[in-house]
Formats: sequence, structure tokens, C-alpha cells
Amino acid sequence: MDLRVGVIGTGAIGEDHIRRLTDVITGAKVVALSDINVENARRIADKYGAKFYSTGEEVINATEVDAIVIASWDETHAKYVIEAINAKKFVLCEKPLATSAEDCKKIVGAEIAGERQLVQVGFMRRFDRGYRQIKSVIENGKIGEPLMLHCIHRNRIPGPKHTTEMSIKNSVIHEIDVLRWLLDEDYKTTQVLMPKRSRLAEEGLHDPQIVLLETNSGIRIDIESFVNCQYGYDVKCEVVGETGTVRLPDPANVLMRSKGTNSYKIFPDWSDRFIEAYDIEFQEWINSVKKGIVKGPTSWDGYVACITADACTEAREKGTIVSINIPERPTFYNSTVDNK
Repeated sequence: MDLRVGVIGTGAIGEDHIRRLTDVITGAKVVALSDINVENARRIADKYGAKFYSTGEEVINATEVDAIVIASWDETHAKYVIEAINAKKFVLCEKPLATSAEDCKKIVGAEIAGERQLVQVGFMRRFDRGYRQIKSVIENGKIGEPLMLHCIHRNRIPGPKHTTEMSIKNSVIHEIDVLRWLLDEDYKTTQVLMPKRSRLAEEGLHDPQIVLLETNSGIRIDIESFVNCQYGYDVKCEVVGETGTVRLPDPANVLMRSKGTNSYKIFPDWSDRFIEAYDIEFQEWINSVKKGIVKGPTSWDGYVACITADACTEAREKGTIVSINIPERPTFYNSTVDNK
């Protein structure tokens, strides 16, 4: 039996998730949706045979909806997630879980009070085959203990109204989550360096930036964030261990020899680079929800990512090293809980 899904937010990523749930993965059907752009939302509802609702709250509480996908603008995430928890429905919320650590903390509190893990955060890189291969190498001790990580996160051009703060809270937050997952430990300090500003950066945006992180065991991480690189979307990650290194592979594309060059295509944006990861993420989410469990990134992971991003922002603004104070993880989040 198909899981009946309601989607809140039908912009570019929301519509793509609706397509994914309908045409790519199995076991789900989009039955309801909502967006502040009523005309576009109604068009999508008609296209996919879903019911349009005026508000996200109506989607969450609709009797025909079993689970929720939140792809609306960031500032609305917290209220919709808490509404879904109160309605006792599973929810996959696109990152960030909330725009402040305080709101993330409220979500964690609501979920613990309800005594059920219901929330998964849309950190899709955990589902990328390359990152999963790196994690396997680390866990199997094939390169010894990790000592350093070198990471790059480049966008061809920034999204509309992209700010200096968003480079960390909307872009680097992916590295913040996936590297913590790879290493299975939290961060303790951060520093942000500001290289020479690109002339192509819009007014008010300082780009590029370099984020430095230190984990509890002393592993050092550097992350280059460059949202105006012009040549394409480029994500790299190399883990340097005691006895070897492991590096994220470039996306598979044909190698072409032509006109005196030997080249392969670089994806223009994130939606192409991580399309398979999104597909795997949603299929695994549907499968786990049907079993009554949350297996992906939890509310606690979203909370920790937000705490870390806030500390990085403070470090950039102050121009100094800042401590990252992450509370002790509640036992509620220590393992996957069967919620059937």
C-alpha cells in the first residue's frame, strides 16, 4: 500500500520532490500540497492529481495524509515540523531544520515529549554513494585514524539574494553535517578566514570564505566555500589518515577527446550533482516510515548542525576562534527507535 504524502512548498525543489515521489521511487503517492504561490501550486496539484490546500497546517492535518515533506522557505520549517509532531505524522524537512538553534531545540523537545522519533532532516549527502564509500573506508580502518579533511564547496553562481551568512548556513551546513557523520564525532572549535573578495560577488556578499573546524579528538578540517566560481558546481572531500587517504570521486561523466582537449562535463548545479542521492534518500525514507522508524538524519542532527553554523557565523563576525558548545545528546536519539 502506498504511503500518502503531503508536500508543503512547491517551488523548484518541492516540485522536483513531487516528481521524484511520483515517477522515480516506489511505495508513495503525493495526495496533498500547499504553497504561497497559489497559481503554481494549483497547476502542480492538477498535474499530479493531488489536492490543493491553502495552508501547510491543513496539509499536515488532512486525514488522507500519512507523512509530510517540507520544502517551503526556511523560516517556516520550525512551525510546520512542530505541527507535524503534534499530529503524530512522520516528516522529512529540507535543511535547515530551523533558522535558529533555539527553534531546533524546541523541535527536539517536542519530539522527545511525544516519545516518538518522527523527524528526518534533508541532508542528502549522507545518501550519496561517494560519501558512503568514504565512510566505509574510515570505519574499516583502511587509512588508519583520520587526521585531516580538505573540502571544497563551489557553486557556479549564487542563488538570488545570497548573503555572506548564507554561504555557511545554507551551503557549508551540508559539509557540517556530512563530515560529522563521516567521523562520528562532534566539533569543538571553529574559525572563518576571509580571503580576497571576488570581484564577481554581488554587493554585500563576501566570497569566497574558508571555514576551519576542529573535532573533539583533534581532527582538523578546512572547507572552502566559493559561490561565484563561474565554471560549475564542484564538491570535493579528501580524508587524510595515518596510513593513506580517501577522496570523493568526481561524478561519473564520459571523458571526451576533442579539438585538442581531454575533458568531461562539470554539472552546473547541485540538483544534477546529487540527483541520485535525493532519489536514494526519498526511497529509504519511504521504506523506513512504512516500518515506523526514522533511519536518516534526526532532529538532533539538525540541531547540532545549526549550533555549529551559528558558531561559524560568530567566528566570521568576530574574526577569532570560537568554541562550539554542543549539549550532551539525549538517549532518545542514541539509536533508531521502532515507532510502529
